Amino acid sequence: MKRMPPSQRPLRRTDRLIIHEMFDEVLVYDKITDQAHCLNQTAALVWGACDGQLEPQEIARKLATQLPSDVSENIVMLALAELEKVRLLERDKSAPVSFARLSRRQMVRSLSLAAAVALPVVTSITAPTPAQAATCTPPGQPCNPVKLCCTSCNPAAPGGPKCF
Repeated sequence: MKRMPPSQRPLRRTDRLIIHEMFDEVLVYDKITDQAHCLNQTAALVWGACDGQLEPQEIARKLATQLPSDVSENIVMLALAELEKVRLLERDKSAPVSFARLSRRQMVRSLSLAAAVALPVVTSITAPTPAQAATCTPPGQPCNPVKLCCTSCNPAAPGGPKCF
């Protein structure tokens, strides 16, 4: 089998990330995109194995010793596609690689129930900006451009601007 050039072997991104490892998942906060990603056990193990030295089939063999169910190269490729999509893999501009081969739907159709449990899952949310995360001021309370109202600010209210 022909080996991939080193520039095309998956390498996990580590810059500007906050990583919190839990029992069977990894939480990753990306400071660049303000997104938080939760990697299930399979996705976390694949991401952890992306050291730039291993090819997908080698990662699958490594994971087979760490997970209770069989791990095929297709499962690793699906995980790599998900990790690539949320920008948790380094990209070599000179050698664009796409790890997508099968869709999740195609893979689930071809797997047994036991193997389907090993499917990689990457769940992402976008963190709110400080202004979006701020608590709003309830009706009847004073308002100004800094204190945001839950509804609207009435600048002509008796006694000064108030939320209504």
